[in-house]
Amino acid sequence: MKKFVCLVLAMLFVFSLCACGAKPAAAPAAAAPAADAKLVGVSMPTKDLQRWNQDGANMEKELIAAGYKVDLQYGSNDIPTQVSQVENMIANGCQVLVIAAIDGDSLGTVLAQAKEKGIPVIAYDRLIMGSDAVTYYATFDNWLVGVKQGEFIEDALDLKNAAGPFNIEFITGDPGDNNINFFFDGAMSILQPYLDSGKLVCPSGQTEKATVATPNWATDAAQARFETILGSNYADGTKLDAVLCSNDSTSLGVQNALKANYTGEWPVLTGQDCDILSTKSMLAGTQSMSVFKDTRTLASKVVEMVDAIMQGKEPPINDTETYDNGTGIIPSFLCEPVACTPDMINDLLVASGYYTEADLK
Repeated sequence: MKKFVCLVLAMLFVFSLCACGAKPAAAPAAAAPAADAKLVGVSMPTKDLQRWNQDGANMEKELIAAGYKVDLQYGSNDIPTQVSQVENMIANGCQVLVIAAIDGDSLGTVLAQAKEKGIPVIAYDRLIMGSDAVTYYATFDNWLVGVKQGEFIEDALDLKNAAGPFNIEFITGDPGDNNINFFFDGAMSILQPYLDSGKLVCPSGQTEKATVATPNWATDAAQARFETILGSNYADGTKLDAVLCSNDSTSLGVQNALKANYTGEWPVLTGQDCDILSTKSMLAGTQSMSVFKDTRTLASKVVEMVDAIMQGKEPPINDTETYDNGTGIIPSFLCEPVACTPDMINDLLVASGYYTEADLK
């Protein structure tokens, strides 16, 4: 009997030790998409620009969380590579394609394959031109991006009140990117009247969109062109008051050229995307502003669109008038951009979790 009691007591003691020291069960890992989950193809143009890495990563994460499998590819700014990647996505059974085109005019043939198979295509941020296979378009209000850049220069130079004249130069992005039409034309809707009146003057004479374009939005190409502008028009001490740069990579090229070739008062300088380098430049005082396009917002909206398409529903659309790709108006969803100045960085970019303080050191 004593042995039995001792055995019972020992068992109770061991049980109590286990109970006291028991660890909570590990939280289950995030569920991976089911084996039969529907496949979404996501084609981004390049990893060379920070924003495309963020766009791709954000979209992949949210699509997987929504239960989809994702084939995410980057085209290395090479059109044949992107075409081949999209062909493979179609062959591998993707049921929706999300494509940020390297060149908006170069995907017609491959997208005809998508249309033949009944695969909806969402043009992402860059409108794909000349193809009736494009089903929807998701982007930011690109005209408004340019308007905000133009308005910033207008306010910074006090063009409504100051006598002037002020010297300005222009630089925009890749001529194959349909967005430059909206960025540049939006900005010029604000600035052209001042050019016409003579309050703004462009010493290089380069004000036409085709002339101020930058292949692949490349920083080195922007820098090379601007070094030539500075050498030809500002080497005699002529003051440069402002540069309209359509995005941050071209703005960085202008900054590099200015640092090496210009000794006058630093000009007003615009940008777009709030890339880390340009955000640091704003903090350092070498870039005046950037237009913030929260890629998390755009990625979330595209996931909503994909989910609606997969369920046979109508995706969210807020524009049916603006974007004609040459085959007709493409139903679109436009997210709103925000002008960001150095004093707004903490609230707009850090507090929102887009960057950490460590990112910007």
